[in-house]
Amino acid sequence: MKIKPFILIGLIVLLAAFLAACGGQKNEQTAAKPQEQGDTKEIVIGATAGPYSDQVNRGIKPVLEKKGYSVKVIEFNDYVQPNQALAEGSLSANVFQHVVYLKNFAKEHNLPIEDLIQVPTAPIGIYSHKHKSLDEVQPGATVSLPNDPTNQARALVMMQNFGWIKLKDGVDLLRVSEKDVVENKKNIKLLPLEAAQLPRSLDDADYAFVNGNFAIASGLKLTEALDLEKIPDEYMNLVAIKTADKDKQFVKDLVEAYKSQEFKDVIDKEFQGFIKPDYMK
Repeated sequence: MKIKPFILIGLIVLLAAFLAACGGQKNEQTAAKPQEQGDTKEIVIGATAGPYSDQVNRGIKPVLEKKGYSVKVIEFNDYVQPNQALAEGSLSANVFQHVVYLKNFAKEHNLPIEDLIQVPTAPIGIYSHKHKSLDEVQPGATVSLPNDPTNQARALVMMQNFGWIKLKDGVDLLRVSEKDVVENKKNIKLLPLEAAQLPRSLDDADYAFVNGNFAIASGLKLTEALDLEKIPDEYMNLVAIKTADKDKQFVKDLVEAYKSQEFKDVIDKEFQGFIKPDYMK
């Protein structure tokens, strides 16, 4: 049976259209492949509200954007969610904690996260709205302090340095707690609180130990503290990442941003009083 010419032409047109469609689908899949492989230049950084998110926004984000990254900063008001969000993958990195807290938290919650690089850190300070000096402490005074183990230990060591309490001999000063107080010379009442709540406690407590980031975020100045901690290396804040990401390019670029002259200039101008890591000295 002979195929009529107009039918033959129609079949050829349909075949050409089919092949073109297949070719188009193949090109679309090829173009989408990098995105499917996760080849994105978006970085999401979590940080506690205040100086550490400000450091990222003012000193790190501009440097990374020059490298072609899209940078989003998410602020947190506690010390739990940032690590959980990092481990779950909704954050690329976070900035809020020191290595002692990070390792304890990661071990306790079995999270595959680790430290990357230290950042300029605001020390814990002791503040008061009722007293002008530490010498004014009275018997029965109320002192608020962080309730998380590592930061509470820092406050207790400072109190021992003031001569207000005595801790057990030979105890690990990085892990001391209220149970390690063997002498309370002033009968001081300790009031452990969430770190973010400590600035508010100044209206009620005689004295309050406040982490530097929350002090600044609440309007307190480091220069207003009655005393500031001499930060040991273990308590310098840091950038944390997922362990699986440590060899990725964005992590290398993040380190370069913190070591850049642009970031150092921002710290010198806007974050005076912060303790600088060794690579910035």
